[in-house]
Amino acid sequence: MILITGGAGFIGANFVLDWLAGCGEPVLNLDKLTYAGNLESLAALKDDPRHIFVHGDIGDAALVESLLQQYQPRAIVNFAAESHVDRSIHGPEDFIQTNVVGTFHLLQAVRAYWSGLADEQGAAFRFLHVSTDEVYGSLEPSDVAFTEATPFAPNSPYSASKAASDHLVRAYHHTYGLPVLTTNCSNNYGPYQFPEKLIPLIIHNALSGKPLPIYGDGLNVRDWLYVGDHCSAIRAVLAKGRVGETYNIGGCNEMANIDVVKTVCALLDELKPAAQPYAALITYVKDRAGHDRRYAIDARKIERELSWTPSETFETGIRKTVQWYLENQSWVEHVVSGAYQNWVDQQYGGGHA
Repeated sequence: MILITGGAGFIGANFVLDWLAGCGEPVLNLDKLTYAGNLESLAALKDDPRHIFVHGDIGDAALVESLLQQYQPRAIVNFAAESHVDRSIHGPEDFIQTNVVGTFHLLQAVRAYWSGLADEQGAAFRFLHVSTDEVYGSLEPSDVAFTEATPFAPNSPYSASKAASDHLVRAYHHTYGLPVLTTNCSNNYGPYQFPEKLIPLIIHNALSGKPLPIYGDGLNVRDWLYVGDHCSAIRAVLAKGRVGETYNIGGCNEMANIDVVKTVCALLDELKPAAQPYAALITYVKDRAGHDRRYAIDARKIERELSWTPSETFETGIRKTVQWYLENQSWVEHVVSGAYQNWVDQQYGGGHA
């Protein structure tokens, strides 16, 4: 059995579904079910005995310790995190509590559990920490892409909290010998993503006939990684990664935000045409505070060491994503609550550029 933390969130839920479909090894899924955690994403596993869900917080040391002793997982994959930059700007405390303090409590419990394992089990045990390329800061257009050796230079409360958690994980390996692995991924997209992030927000607003908000000039560049490719990369790192190492995971798809939005609009024009082209709804809004200009991932290390490369191009991945949202509007409507709408109004409601 493996323990997944944050397994009801966007990437975590995709990983749980992918893991059980691919190898069948049972999963213990611990999730706090904050606004972005959604058990509907795991509805297909409702009666599957291989999926054991526990509602709880990684910061609850007693709970984590009891789960480790009861289920004796051979590995832990830590997805649990507050992850939205905009929310971290408005309310950073939750990010510090979950991403830093929560990770600390989780590491403490895992170290105690791992220390009590028999030699062979202890040697095989892994703690895989899932992080972000945002810990590396921002790039200029001519800068080389982030490598695993790029110094950390986080620019938002979110990225600073993830950088702190990465440092803690590294320290627990070097100080205590805990067999850790860390992955730093680029921007994920795909099914089950909460519609505060760019791509599902654009799809949802477009289908609702609402403005499609674009920060600043829309030329901020991200490397887009289809979530299914991210899941396969994590599987590869967990199976074959060198203990103590970090692996950057990228989609090899650098695109400006405005080009992403126009691509989504063109797909919607094709798959669900409206009275006017969806791109007519594009609206430029005041830029995000401290908005990083460009992220880019150099993923040659994971390709060289673990023979992993992404399977999806942006063209194939974004088509799958748009089709999924069109076919799963009931999922979207259930997560788009009044609280969500209040957030969108607060974040994008004024300050047109």
